[in-house]
Amino acid sequence: MKHTFLFSALSLLLAGTGSAAWAQQVYRCVGAGGAAPEYINNTKEAQTRNCKLVSGGNVTVVQSTPASKAAPVRVATAGGPSGAASNSAEQRARDSDSRAILEAELKKAEAKLAEQQKEFNNGEPEKQGIEGRNYQRYLDRVAEMKESIARNQSDIAGLKREISRLPAPTATN
Repeated sequence: MKHTFLFSALSLLLAGTGSAAWAQQVYRCVGAGGAAPEYINNTKEAQTRNCKLVSGGNVTVVQSTPASKAAPVRVATAGGPSGAASNSAEQRARDSDSRAILEAELKKAEAKLAEQQKEFNNGEPEKQGIEGRNYQRYLDRVAEMKESIARNQSDIAGLKREISRLPAPTATN
């Protein structure tokens, strides 16, 4: 008897209510003096403020910060030769740092590639452990090594491209 009641209540809930029962009504209220519209979901408040029901699709409202509370925007201005000189000096320092980092990464990648190629032994690396009896494991490891070498070569090419995009290093006295 208890199960019959639960089943009928559940079927009434699923069949009797459509997706509209789960949807929430949203009202659009236009602010006074041409202010930005406000969206509310309170029916009584919407009626008192003469808001209009929004229908025909999903509504996504993203709350923004008022302009008075927004973070100040910095605008770069050319204040004179000293400002331009300090900006270019800072940029040269950043470029120099970037170049040093990329060159260090390039050296590490080239060293790793040399090690991988030595271990790869032109496609015939030494067999390890069970690979003497299980040739498929050996072939799988060789394929993985080949893929790793190809990835590393691609990384090296990418690092060289990035370095070539940087301005040429300037000689410091």
